[in-house]
Amino acid sequence: MSGVPEEVIAQLAPTGVLRAGINMNNFLLVVDKTPSGDPIGPSPSLAAAIANALGVPLKLVPFDTPSAVAAAAGKDEWDIGNIGAEPQRAAVMDFTVAYAEIEATYLVPPGSTLRSAGEVDRLGNRISVARGSAYGLWRENNRKQAELRPVEGGGAAFDQFVNKELEALASLRPRLTTEADKLPGSRILDGQFTAVQQAVGVNKGNEAAYSWLKVFVEASKANGLIANLIEQFSVQGKLSVAPPA
Repeated sequence: MSGVPEEVIAQLAPTGVLRAGINMNNFLLVVDKTPSGDPIGPSPSLAAAIANALGVPLKLVPFDTPSAVAAAAGKDEWDIGNIGAEPQRAAVMDFTVAYAEIEATYLVPPGSTLRSAGEVDRLGNRISVARGSAYGLWRENNRKQAELRPVEGGGAAFDQFVNKELEALASLRPRLTTEADKLPGSRILDGQFTAVQQAVGVNKGNEAAYSWLKVFVEASKANGLIANLIEQFSVQGKLSVAPPA
């Protein structure tokens, strides 16, 4: 017996297996795949720790994007979904406290006069962003004057930024480091406009499971599990342990 209340196990593993929805599009949380295609990284490893605590087998369910994970909420495709917590997604699933966070900022083209992230959201600036991304949803919810140009996928957002000669590309700082190499003379701005809060989501209506998961995630930050996963998968300086709740 795992020592976890039976109600929690029944809600989190109704099929006898914990099905974990994993966003394959975040290269910090999924750093590689096994030969059989299973994701490897902090996110699937946290799911494995949850399954181990429950005393049930784990089945990783890969999704191409975080929006796809959210779209599958309530459709009996996953029992937990590991994605960034944002208000639009919280409308269809309940999120724990964040276990890790990733800084989001902007890339600007050669010759840009913009110097800091706080200067971007101004009249006349156009921002390319991946539609449905956690940082894109935050930018959408908190936009003031700049024009957002959302497109499907991070690669398409970069291409639009370059081809349409937009003023800024919004993304996660680690990804922008790679994108900057493709555009000589471009710069990553100082500061951030948000930090994407990576959390564990659960289908709504599972209050016992939700309460247990919140405690488990907070304990995983306090006992060093999250820090150890960040170190194990060599994403220090890119992925940070989220502050205590």
